[in-house]
Amino acid sequence: MKKWFQALTRTRQVIVDRFRALVGAGRLDSRSLEEFEELLIKADVPPRLAAQMLEDVRRHGSGSELSDRLETAMMELVGEAVRFDWAFQETPRVVLLIGVNGSGKTTTAAKLAHLAKSRGRSVLLAAADTFRAAGTDQLRIWAERVGCECVSGVQGSDAAAVAFDSVKAGLTRKIDLVLVDTAGRMHTRLPLMDELRKVHRTLGKCLSGAPHEVWMVVDAALGNNAISQVKHFHDVIPLTGIIVSKLDGSSKAGFILGLRKELNIAIRFAGLGESMNDLVPFNPREYVRALLGIESLTGETESA
Repeated sequence: MKKWFQALTRTRQVIVDRFRALVGAGRLDSRSLEEFEELLIKADVPPRLAAQMLEDVRRHGSGSELSDRLETAMMELVGEAVRFDWAFQETPRVVLLIGVNGSGKTTTAAKLAHLAKSRGRSVLLAAADTFRAAGTDQLRIWAERVGCECVSGVQGSDAAAVAFDSVKAGLTRKIDLVLVDTAGRMHTRLPLMDELRKVHRTLGKCLSGAPHEVWMVVDAALGNNAISQVKHFHDVIPLTGIIVSKLDGSSKAGFILGLRKELNIAIRFAGLGESMNDLVPFNPREYVRALLGIESLTGETESA
């Protein structure tokens, strides 16, 4: 719980003081709820969902029940956890990582590799970001640190060919998990989106059923803007999951409620800090309670 509280500090500061005031006063009046709704929107909870949530609280919550009802309303929006099963039997398992420039894909790929190794799975990193020499070099360095293999090509080479070679290497070397890191691209750049389709098709030609997972990495600092980006990518290649990066640097973590409710795509992992151990499976209850400061309100410390 401690990591979630620390990571959501900036977002919680936007909304939690007013929330505590409401709970402490033990009353619900229209003005107080309207003010709280505005604070939720400042934390990038989509306006429609903020209004829906507060209307639910208005009807069913009062006094000491307020914090419980608000937590329940948020939990209903964010849904249940959908965990990745590290005990998969079919190998290599191929995961394609996509997203816009600067979302943190390469670092996230390294953290996923570290997490996989901690689960006893062998990993190969595929440096299919052939636009940036620095991106390839960065992934090679991460592979050395994590202690896993890496397949890459020269700058400007065919990204699909690197992805193909990586899966072939995974098959030959009996690797459990192949993580394919792709170049960041804006959804408005059609040639780059076409290349992404090509990478996706090529993986399927190399190994039937691949990629088994397509995860989009989104930067939490974008807030609600990330939702429209995810929609566009999902239209190009159906996503099986989302990884929210850099939550510790965002004051807009409320957007996750809209991301889950409006798109119905599982949030697989969340980046709560910079260390290798700070990429964790997404936990809806810990997210909601950290967002609202529920632990403090129930008499427990935020480091619980």
